[in-house]
Amino acid sequence: MALLVAVLAVLPCHAAEPVICTTAGTELPVVPPHMFEPAGPVSDEVQSMAWLLGGICLGIFVVVEGLLVYSIVKFRRREGDRGEPVQLFGSNPIELAWTVVPTLIVFTLALVTIRVIRDIDRTTPPEGAMCVTAIGHQWWWEYRYPHPTDPTGEVVVANEMHVPVGVPIWVRLESADVIHSWWVPALAGKTDLMPNQTNRLWFRADTPGIYLGQCAEYCGNQHAGMLLRVVAQPEAEYRAWLAGQAAPAVDDRSVSAGRSIFESLACSTCHAVKGVSDGAFAPDLTHLMSRTTIASGMAELDRDTLRSWIDDPQVLKPGCNMPSLKLSPAELDAVTDYLLTLK
Repeated sequence: MALLVAVLAVLPCHAAEPVICTTAGTELPVVPPHMFEPAGPVSDEVQSMAWLLGGICLGIFVVVEGLLVYSIVKFRRREGDRGEPVQLFGSNPIELAWTVVPTLIVFTLALVTIRVIRDIDRTTPPEGAMCVTAIGHQWWWEYRYPHPTDPTGEVVVANEMHVPVGVPIWVRLESADVIHSWWVPALAGKTDLMPNQTNRLWFRADTPGIYLGQCAEYCGNQHAGMLLRVVAQPEAEYRAWLAGQAAPAVDDRSVSAGRSIFESLACSTCHAVKGVSDGAFAPDLTHLMSRTTIASGMAELDRDTLRSWIDDPQVLKPGCNMPSLKLSPAELDAVTDYLLTLK
């Protein structure tokens, strides 16, 4: 099982993606979810420990298998051999070796693991850290940031976490329903989100990029579709993005028909749009078009994908909790046009 986990950790969980543009117009590289491509101090420590422990385990494997092969060849049955070989009982040097050597190995592994856990499993935020609350839902992510101008307020976004490069990020992990697990291998080790319990992790992205991850705890039939995207950008761009997310939704009268349909249907019961609706069961749509993906990272966000998603979400994400409202083509176009203005 441990070998399977190690192999899966270095395999990409997402299809290859090209360099894409953020809302600030800056091109950022997409970093696949490899634990052996660290992009910050936490993941770097995890990688160093993994290489050391893997090297020790490989050495043990080579020695044990080498002795086994040597014994098979050296002491194989030869022509003329009769009966059982000479039986030896008790050997103080051998018993001492297979007691002392494994003890030293286990002691070394324990010391390395304890040191890394002490460094990365903090109980208080690192100095100068920015705090973000991550809430896992079936099957999407909610992020809450401190409001840039209102000390008592929050900025709520969905599915795409934005962070400034070079700043420690202290993440409060909460679950709205079942157990989830937040894992972006290039930034930090995985940590579970538990119902009625708050867990924490921290990371720091040292280079700009879009870091991909995955919910790492089975949480239902769309567990594999609960993807993670952390957008690390220069601090000035991050602050501009946060200010934009804190602003109210744009009231575009040219799409008033779509807004009326949105308000009259179950859309407004589940989704929040500042100044329009206060839904709390589904992703906040106030600045929907500032995102690059839809359905928790499963597809690029454009007009055709958005219209198809509104028409029947089960086509893109079977088993998701969003129903099809069976809108007419004209209603579909009107609601899509309205949502396209939420930037």
